Amino acid sequence: MRYKTNRLGFTLLELIFVIAIIGILGKFGASFLAQSYSDFLYSKINNSLQAKSEMAVEFISKRLQFRIKDSIIRRKSSDNSFVALRDINNYGSDYNILEWIGSDSDGFRGESLPLWSGVIDLDDSNSSTLKSPETNSTALNNLIKTLSYDESDINDSAIYFIGSDTNIDGYGWDGVALSEQNSSVIHPISSTPSDNNSSNFKSSIAGVDFSGVDIYEYYKLSWSAYAIEHNATTNQLTFYYNYQPWAGESFRDGKSAIIMEDISTFRFKSVGSIVKIQVCVKSDIIDGENEGDYSLCKEKTIF
Repeated sequence: MRYKTNRLGFTLLELIFVIAIIGILGKFGASFLAQSYSDFLYSKINNSLQAKSEMAVEFISKRLQFRIKDSIIRRKSSDNSFVALRDINNYGSDYNILEWIGSDSDGFRGESLPLWSGVIDLDDSNSSTLKSPETNSTALNNLIKTLSYDESDINDSAIYFIGSDTNIDGYGWDGVALSEQNSSVIHPISSTPSDNNSSNFKSSIAGVDFSGVDIYEYYKLSWSAYAIEHNATTNQLTFYYNYQPWAGESFRDGKSAIIMEDISTFRFKSVGSIVKIQVCVKSDIIDGENEGDYSLCKEKTIF
């Protein structure tokens, strides 16, 4: 007669093996999960910073494309001092503001035809009146009022003669309104949109005409300067617009909008007429063993 024995548990050897395997999984499995979480965290932060820095440099570069190239300066918010961007061939970290006068790209495109032609008829112009054929100052006036929220019009505009001598002080960057046209690089103008001769420009400086000014055939029209300021305390990047340096206004007098927060670095330099900008965005990392700031930088070259 045979008896069958039913096993209801593990042998001691089996238990030892199970405990050993659980110990191995506990040690290396937890490490694997922690590493996977860390990789996910860094990947998420990296993607976010990539998108933010890319958006910031694209925003700035799109506006710098239409700059009057000789007008661009770097400024210190600490003492409001400024120099031409081209005068310092490195990034110059002490300067936290990039500032320039922009050409009116919207008016030059127009809906079907340019609202300002960019051409001066030298044969039909004189010291009191500049003739710009095919310029529609009525439509241009309405466009500037719309873009500036009714705070500016064509009589707040200025023109820059392409090919004229460059003097960084002739733009009004020192906060004092231009009082004469002769040594100025940019020339404040006015026009009467309702006039039959709506393509005529006159000096908007009281009692001053274009006598002694070297008038060139081609020009660019502007009604606003622009500035980008990096605040190292708040880590914010702020965009300023809708102000006229030739009228004695500073960027603080214009409208402003915060482009991006958590900006650790904003640097810029000039290589000839080319501008290079660098924006670094940071994020706080709290990851068990690793804590601190993680930054990602983007650079862009604007021709």
